[in-house]
Amino acid sequence: MEECCRLGLAKSIGVSNYSCAKLSTLLQNATILPAVNRVELNVAWQQQKLIEFCKDKGIHVCAFSPLGAYGFHWGTNAVMDSPILKDIATAKDKTVAQVALRWVREQGAFPIVRSLNKERMRQNLQIFDWELTDEEVRRIRQIPQQRACTWKEVVSPDGQYKSLEELWDGEI
Repeated sequence: MEECCRLGLAKSIGVSNYSCAKLSTLLQNATILPAVNRVELNVAWQQQKLIEFCKDKGIHVCAFSPLGAYGFHWGTNAVMDSPILKDIATAKDKTVAQVALRWVREQGAFPIVRSLNKERMRQNLQIFDWELTDEEVRRIRQIPQQRACTWKEVVSPDGQYKSLEELWDGEI
């Protein structure tokens, strides 16, 4: 990929699902810094250590499943059903999705949201003219943490990764 950048065939390089450990290994050998790390990031999987690591290295964070992939077989309802987010949304006259997306933006990440519903698309864009209070952020930090997208399908006794712990470098 670096050669593609040098030849002008690509403007930048991005990675996906890189932990701090995997990024550290990459950065020891890379001559071109990845522009972005695309990872699962939402209020139920906050990844503060990874966000800080990426900020320190100048790597943007792209959040997939910022709403928890609600309704998908590998997703979680922990975001959209969060009582904490529901309380904040009610107090701010916002939707739970807007609060969740605003939280992602306030972490310095950019969310990727998928919807076919025009009203939801419009609502998803209405997160830039308001902020969460320090108290609301503190409450959100109390939401129990669990990775929804584990990629357990790639774990195998005969494969490169023998356990989820090994796959995610202990950042489960």
